[in-house]
Amino acid sequence: MMEQYQKVKDQYPDAFLFYRLGDFYELFNDDAVKGAQLLELTLTTRKHSAKNPIPMCGVPHRAVNNYIDILIDKGYKVAICEQMEDPKKAKGMVKRAVTRLITPGTQMDLNGEQARDNNYLAAISGQNGVFSIAYTDLSTGELKTTSLNNANDAVNELVNLQSKEVVVDGELPAEITTQFKQRNILQSHQPTVLKNAEISYLTQDLDDQAQQHVVALLVSYLLTTQKRSLAHLQKAIAYQPSSFMKIDHYSKTNLELMRNMRSGKRQGTLAWLLDETKTAMGSRLLKRWIDRPLINQNAISERQDKVQELLDHYFERSNLQQELIKVYDLERLAGRVAYGSVNGRDLIQLKTSLKQVPKIKYVLETLDSPVFEELQKQLDPLDDVADLIDQSIVEEPPIAVT
Repeated sequence: MMEQYQKVKDQYPDAFLFYRLGDFYELFNDDAVKGAQLLELTLTTRKHSAKNPIPMCGVPHRAVNNYIDILIDKGYKVAICEQMEDPKKAKGMVKRAVTRLITPGTQMDLNGEQARDNNYLAAISGQNGVFSIAYTDLSTGELKTTSLNNANDAVNELVNLQSKEVVVDGELPAEITTQFKQRNILQSHQPTVLKNAEISYLTQDLDDQAQQHVVALLVSYLLTTQKRSLAHLQKAIAYQPSSFMKIDHYSKTNLELMRNMRSGKRQGTLAWLLDETKTAMGSRLLKRWIDRPLINQNAISERQDKVQELLDHYFERSNLQQELIKVYDLERLAGRVAYGSVNGRDLIQLKTSLKQVPKIKYVLETLDSPVFEELQKQLDPLDDVADLIDQSIVEEPPIAVT
């Protein structure tokens, strides 16, 4: 068994390997020593009578997510090694394989306050002094890319995104790697860029080759580590940082736009003061608006016209807020569906949200304003999906479907 463990561990030397044994995930050797300290677990040994007993510690499989979250929050990676066959029917050693590598940038199950934040995984690639960046929120499927003309601007962009992890394909200038270390940004290496239909589809709207490469690098890392469908990822969109007001990360920190300088929390910040949104999606959108103020006059006027329309119509605005309260996090629900981690309760939340769409469309129709006309046309209630869930799943399903 330890030979099998070591073969798997050699493939993931920079991650804690959670090795499934019955109802527990076990950690061995250095992982166990360090894991016991970080997770406050009891450190025991295997082969007590041997000259060099093997350090080990374990966590129950039902509570594993809590322990994974602690390690991820501290900036570590976790590889989940599962039993791939029924131990009762297995001949000889039970086959095991890593089914997923969880990293700070690929965490999917965000709850509470975290659900209102984006968790961006970024990639950076440099050539001839120009740095291309791509970033995605795996839980929502957002995928964007840009190019910057010097290292300082590249670091500024990544720090502004609050990325906890950056994927690289080679050596970066020391000025960039030093900044990563100072800010506890994990560097992950992806030596090979895959070529497949999924990457071709996601990069098809990009004209710049360097941007195509960095998006392919990022998606290759996701396909390598996650080992499952990424069908919810949206086609990559290129953006120009010059389209928004330029504010360096030091100024954003001192202005306390997103984080309180003393506590590091949201309370007391500009985002906290302004956030009266009714959904987690709205909260994330508002944060993006605060983080990247518009400078294009037409775009500013268009946004102001929509706000003014809602200010002028009190009853419609109140109705809209009431309907939005019942809308769950559709972006992340769609992510879980594509990812294969969705459960019955998630699907009931999806149905409840979809049933609000006709009501929201109706409120926008009663406003009878050209500023919301395009938005109203785009809203699709997906009645067939809502009906299928309604017929298939009870109103209060259990979390597990065993």
